[in-house]
Amino acid sequence: MEQPVTNSSARRTEDIALDLLKFVAAQANVGLKGSASTTGFAAPSSAKPEDQVNNLLELYARCREAVESPSEK
Repeated sequence: MEQPVTNSSARRTEDIALDLLKFVAAQANVGLKGSASTTGFAAPSSAKPEDQVNNLLELYARCREAVESPSEK
């Protein structure tokens, strides 16, 4: 007898991509107001809120692409 596949047993790729987005955004200080980099790798952002949203949406699309694409081994 086969077990039915349930959504609760496996994480959706969208959820994994969202977690990846959160991690990358936190590490790169993306989307934070007046975030100055303490490591000296990036200049403080003076981007408009619309630009920040667009950057986050683009980053999310890239995260989904990375999660959904087959690994190249």
